[in-house]
Amino acid sequence: MWKNYIEKISKEYHFKAPATNSEITFIKKELNIELPKKLLDLLNETNGVFDKFDCPLIWSTGKIVEDNLFFRNFDDYKDIYMPFDNLMFFSDGGNGDLFGFAILNGSIQKEDIYVWNHEDDSRTWIASSLEDFIKGWITSEISI
Repeated sequence: MWKNYIEKISKEYHFKAPATNSEITFIKKELNIELPKKLLDLLNETNGVFDKFDCPLIWSTGKIVEDNLFFRNFDDYKDIYMPFDNLMFFSDGGNGDLFGFAILNGSIQKEDIYVWNHEDDSRTWIASSLEDFIKGWITSEISI
């Protein structure tokens, strides 16, 4: 479903092998979060979505864990940014800004996508779902 959806929008992206159960479990364990169903479904089809330059539209499971843990635990950021525990990042804008789901009361309860702006530490709603984010980012309807 996800590969077809993305290919209908643009043929410029390629896909990796599906994420393994252990890779998905690793996200859940390391970030202490249940993945939203749509992101889980996408990762079960492909462990990341990449453009022709290998820049990710959707991060791999390893990058999801690595970057979320970095932003949550990097001591220097604790003095200049609000905590990152309320976001689960899955993509970036290539300019330092990150895209993610909001975490409320320890879980991702809505499909909404937010962008974190690295310059002013704002967190802004940009899409109502993963589908809308993907389409909007590929077609430049979403810009940051």
